[in-house]
Amino acid sequence: MTNKERVVAAIKHEQPDRVPHNVFFTKEMLNKMVAYTGNNNYINTIDNHITKASLTKPQAPAKGRSEHFVDEFGVIWDKSGVDKDIGVVADYMIKEPGQLANYTPPSVDEEFIRAQCKTLIENSAGNFAIASIGFSLFERAWSLCSMSDFLCYMLTDPEAVDSLLSKLAKRNIQKANIALEYDIDGVLFGDDWGQQRGMIMGKPLWEELIKPHVAAMYSVVKQKDRYVLHHSCGDISDIFEDLEKIGLDVYQTFQPEIYDINEYKEKLNSKLTIWGAISTQAHLPFKSPKEIYDITKHTMDILGKGGGYIAAPTHDVPGDVPPENLEAMVKAFLDQK
Repeated sequence: MTNKERVVAAIKHEQPDRVPHNVFFTKEMLNKMVAYTGNNNYINTIDNHITKASLTKPQAPAKGRSEHFVDEFGVIWDKSGVDKDIGVVADYMIKEPGQLANYTPPSVDEEFIRAQCKTLIENSAGNFAIASIGFSLFERAWSLCSMSDFLCYMLTDPEAVDSLLSKLAKRNIQKANIALEYDIDGVLFGDDWGQQRGMIMGKPLWEELIKPHVAAMYSVVKQKDRYVLHHSCGDISDIFEDLEKIGLDVYQTFQPEIYDINEYKEKLNSKLTIWGAISTQAHLPFKSPKEIYDITKHTMDILGKGGGYIAAPTHDVPGDVPPENLEAMVKAFLDQK
């Protein structure tokens, strides 16, 4: 089977010849692995099954502000602290409740989207190819006005919240429709809704204000007979059934410190495909290489039975993971051959 065929079989809950796997890295961790192995093309040695292109324009350095970067919405991110990968918002753009409904998102750069998709197709031979729309809805909204304020607005001014989310969803749909003109396999939406225990905004508010827009985004992908993938950190078990009903095929990221792998293999079997489950929180930074190898093999044995699983770390691998542990995980993936 090709890498793409393995991923498709897993999504269809059919047994592939081996469990498909994938590893995404933070810049810090990838540089660490290149230095550790002495191989500038290290990423090409691990047989990733998924090739991804981001439909979000790269951040640019903020003028006159060291280690600050501006995104395509004009939000400035401070990366001077510990988190060099995402950072924290330096200054929110929406400072008053009345600005919420009147906010107009920036136009989509169609030329950039098409260039990304062309490069994706050129580089994904034999792999499962996905276009990614990160910070797609709730995360984009709170990055504009702060998490605490947006959660308050969901209660105090749901009409304004709905107006903003509608505009953001339409922008994402425009991006997705351009990407779906190309021979890609699916679209990955990124939007964190969970915390370590339960959902950030709770299920009722998610169902009322977020779900309709997510359903609309998923719908354009399903209409083109492609796969829908969604990344959300944290515990979103309350809405797994909702997500499956509105068209989700693959849930990333499945965190074993939150979800019991045996319980959720049974609960999600033939419904959602699990992507993740090798913990970047509790295992990869702290266990021995032998333990990581054994955990990875055990996880694949449980979740990979009958398909429905893409083996991977639970997030882009952070820089606190020892290179020996990363190699032990990859070895477990490759030892299936």
